[in-house]
Amino acid sequence: MAVNFIEIRHKGREVWVPSTRINDRIIIVMGKWIRMATVKDEDWLEGGDVPNPDLFITELKEQTVKADIFAFSQCLLEIERRYPYKFEWDNFAAIPLTNFEGWWEQRLPQETRKNVRRAGRRGVIVRPVELNDELIQGIADIYNSTPILQGVPNAHYGKDFYAIKNMISTFPDTSQFLGAYCRSELIGFIKLVYMGKIAGIMHIVSKNQHNDKRPTNALIAEAVRICCQNARSYLVYGKYTYGNKTDSPLTEFKRRNGFEKILIPRYYIPLTLRGKIAVKLKLHRGLLGLLPSPVISLCLNLRAKLVQFRLRLLPKHRLRLDGVVQVQNAPGINSESVKERSGNQ
Repeated sequence: MAVNFIEIRHKGREVWVPSTRINDRIIIVMGKWIRMATVKDEDWLEGGDVPNPDLFITELKEQTVKADIFAFSQCLLEIERRYPYKFEWDNFAAIPLTNFEGWWEQRLPQETRKNVRRAGRRGVIVRPVELNDELIQGIADIYNSTPILQGVPNAHYGKDFYAIKNMISTFPDTSQFLGAYCRSELIGFIKLVYMGKIAGIMHIVSKNQHNDKRPTNALIAEAVRICCQNARSYLVYGKYTYGNKTDSPLTEFKRRNGFEKILIPRYYIPLTLRGKIAVKLKLHRGLLGLLPSPVISLCLNLRAKLVQFRLRLLPKHRLRLDGVVQVQNAPGINSESVKERSGNQ
């Protein structure tokens, strides 16, 4: 039986991975040495956990698509351990929601409240916007305003209108966009995905040249306001910490905006002998889960310096970003983008 492949976005790149369907869930398999099976888009599905794990385990062992480990998490609304399988504590960065005033007065430090007010004083207006060509072009301009985000290559830098449209148009029936405007210019945006009582931030980006206006703080404040009005229980923004990477600027940003670390069980079920060995040795955690925090910080700092060095090294250089080779020329010469073909994985 032939193996099915499906295109997914991984670290800003479109890649093809083996897949299968069990009940109403699409299962994808990733990894070269340790093949990990997970639910596709599990963080963006209402009731995203696996309803009947025993069935999934049995099916996966019989599938043509081979995996060594099956991993899934419980829903944020049910954080008590529910299944007898081996698990580890994973985490979300989430704001428990009751009312806007409670978040504003009790969860935010004074500096963040000042930043939100500063955005208003400096002319930033945040409002809901429809996903149309004008918004997509504005989002493309935001992503193309800087080749570096948080010290690493911006995976969406150099993408054209249609690539941005394809990336940003997922989950059309459960998404909402908020735009931060200064005069008529879109200087930041946020994409919310609603999963029943939970709202998740899928994208939030602002133009670096407008950082003094604090549009990102204003976007989060408006997102919290809307979620409270719609009686959502949580606003989620990815993980609070990723493995042993515990002191990142992103974690500090989330803390300053009222997000807290909420632990949930994540189950790792070996399907093969290789999977049993990997789980026993904790290899399924990856480098971020194995390396000590100081080593991770050192590596990230070195990577950021290397990226900056590459940017300054030559008047003409090439950056590999999301399957696009960016040919950056000397000032006054237009840059060109060359799309590379990626093979299926």
